[in-house]
Amino acid sequence: MNALEKRSVSALASVYAMRMLGLFMVMPVFMLLGSDLEGATPALLGFAIGAYGLSQALLQIPFGLMSDRVGRKRMIYIGLVLFAAGSVLAGATDSIYVVILGRILQGAGAIASVLMALLSDLTREEQRTKAMATVGISIGLSFSVSLVLGPLIGSVWGLSGIFYTTAALAVFALVVVSRVVPTPHQHKLSADTHPAREMLGRVLSDGRLLRLDFGIFALHLVLTALFLVFPSILQDQLGLAGSSHWWFYLSVMVTSFFAMVPFIILGEKKRKMKPVLCGAIALLTLATAGLTSVTAGLLAAWAVLFFFFMAFNLLEASLPSLISKEAPAATKGTAMGAYSTSQFMGAFLGGALGGVLLEQLGINGVLWFMAAVLVLWLLVALTMPSPRYTTSFVLQLRQAVGNQYSDIDDSLRRLPGVQDVVIVEDAATAYLKVDRQQFDEALLADFSFVRHGSST
Repeated sequence: MNALEKRSVSALASVYAMRMLGLFMVMPVFMLLGSDLEGATPALLGFAIGAYGLSQALLQIPFGLMSDRVGRKRMIYIGLVLFAAGSVLAGATDSIYVVILGRILQGAGAIASVLMALLSDLTREEQRTKAMATVGISIGLSFSVSLVLGPLIGSVWGLSGIFYTTAALAVFALVVVSRVVPTPHQHKLSADTHPAREMLGRVLSDGRLLRLDFGIFALHLVLTALFLVFPSILQDQLGLAGSSHWWFYLSVMVTSFFAMVPFIILGEKKRKMKPVLCGAIALLTLATAGLTSVTAGLLAAWAVLFFFFMAFNLLEASLPSLISKEAPAATKGTAMGAYSTSQFMGAFLGGALGGVLLEQLGINGVLWFMAAVLVLWLLVALTMPSPRYTTSFVLQLRQAVGNQYSDIDDSLRRLPGVQDVVIVEDAATAYLKVDRQQFDEALLADFSFVRHGSST
């Protein structure tokens, strides 16, 4: 990357991380600290935890499309202001109903797709993979850090302190966007990072993608439901004070992260993604069932949560890669938009349904609900065809007339390893899906019309 790209990517990744850190910090402590809110019930507390996911799911794609009309930065400013306002509202109240409203307002700042579109504007195609990977790493780190910071801040300043810290992070992110993130001269509607209305039908009718969308839906439903019950298990059944939960989560997250890395390598390098995926879902299911009997002691609880997050981290890292591989040429941005919407809808229903079950059936009712969802996901995954192990490849073409583009399309399709080609004539760009083991970039040298770059 050049200096401008490094600056842009690091700044946007930090904005993404600060926003997700604010959303996640409340999760490991909300059921413990929120019980003192006026009108609080297990069902309402669960709804409050997942409420942000509802507005995120509904507004994710519209925010991205609106940024084409009014500008990327303007939509990011609007989203961060809504996020900060929701955080202040939730922090300033003693009512569970106002907290729910604040969480919905937090989620209404659905700028994830806008940030990715701005990332597209500020990076070259050949650097896009590194840029998106950097953002992905920042999200993973923010989740891990949130499990440590949430209990620490909550033990000192309470629930309001977490929400006010979140608001401060949003204000800092506004400054970063204003002062550090460059303003692009023009929008580049990259199919890799930007949703498109005309591609939505194709994405929503693709059985391979729908299985993956259901997977991220189930994964985040289970994650949100976990934090309805596990903090109480630690505090009430195992006697670990809420102020000490941070070290428990920290040790679990660090060790489980390193434990899952070999399986990522096995899946990608050895092309064993389906067995790795199904194995991780099975492990997650067994760990969830194991949570029903962790009252033997902290060591047993630690071991079960270790296997839970080992599987969770593996799946969280694998699913976006599979979406990239399975998405037809020129639809990756739209496919990721549908994927993100499914993720946030899962978080919402995990909180809302989990809260109702907690109130009616208790902790074990929530855990067996989680296990049932995971069993269903495992059945769906087992019916999934083996991944195609393709890579997106983007070609910038010199301007040509319509019939020349048809000839170019035919020529590209005849190259070894090329599985799909879509040419966007207005942008003079060709999007390819290629098998790297069969595709030789050197063959493109025979096409005088091509300047090329690739992205995963």
